[in-house]
Amino acid sequence: MKIYLREIVTKPLLIVIVGPTGVGKTEISLDLTTRFGGEIISADSRLFYRGMDIGTAKPTIAEREKVRHHLIDVADPDETWSLALFQRAAREAIESIHQRGNLPFLVGGTGQFIRAVTEEWSIPAQVPDHHIRISLEKWADEIGTEGLHARLATLDPAAASIIDHRNLRRTIRALEVTLMTGVRFSDQRQKLGSPYDLLTLGVMRSRIELYARIDKRIESMISNGLIDEIRSLLAKGLAPDLPAFSAIGYREIIQYLQDEITLDEAIVKIKRGTRQFVRRQANWFKQNDPGIKWFDVNEKTIDQMGQAILDRIYTH
Repeated sequence: MKIYLREIVTKPLLIVIVGPTGVGKTEISLDLTTRFGGEIISADSRLFYRGMDIGTAKPTIAEREKVRHHLIDVADPDETWSLALFQRAAREAIESIHQRGNLPFLVGGTGQFIRAVTEEWSIPAQVPDHHIRISLEKWADEIGTEGLHARLATLDPAAASIIDHRNLRRTIRALEVTLMTGVRFSDQRQKLGSPYDLLTLGVMRSRIELYARIDKRIESMISNGLIDEIRSLLAKGLAPDLPAFSAIGYREIIQYLQDEITLDEAIVKIKRGTRQFVRRQANWFKQNDPGIKWFDVNEKTIDQMGQAILDRIYTH
């Protein structure tokens, strides 16, 4: 069923599907976009990079041929896609989808990327200060990544709560901006209000079920060639400390390939890190958020979410 959106509305309709890693967003979004003549804009920062397929659970070529996807495989691992760049590209994709008479679905679990689009963040253009950055990198060498993250938590608790303590690049960036401007990093993202008529649908499972799915998926990634995928990327000359390789799964397997840990230890670290990531995702999309309509995943979920979309279309 193809939905042609009315031209008389002041704001274009945007369907947003959110939920934690491993909950089943890919399958659900494919089903819903097929039903409604939609296209998917990926809001998962791990899917930007070419060649990083298995460890990111990237939609398959067949799935991308079934439904048109945007913002997947848009960069090489040694390139960096900033939040501002993503925001601009997502806006352009949404506009082009509407121009084709299709329905855009923004799908993902990277909270700040979704919020930057749906809340029309005004992202400050702050030129990096290499002197400050080098000093922070040296400080991190002295006190460790977690120690530097603890300093960020003291200066800007809100920023620290949404930045992985192991993500040194983002920790340094938040500290750098704060020290350069004297304004906390978390306070510098001005929200201008959404340019879209939003319908945000959240997908959830019980924590026990979700963790079991995550563990199974990680084991499947290993058996389906994650180690060879990473070995191949490194063989191309890509540096193991690239920001793209900070993604959970890649950094641990790189440690294994560098003989720093065993494979069993790497798998345990991946599972633990993914569970921690799920808890951080919950900081972005809370189940008591009145702007999100939540659905437990079961045999009725697709029909229930489809009805919610139809109801919005008819009142749009």
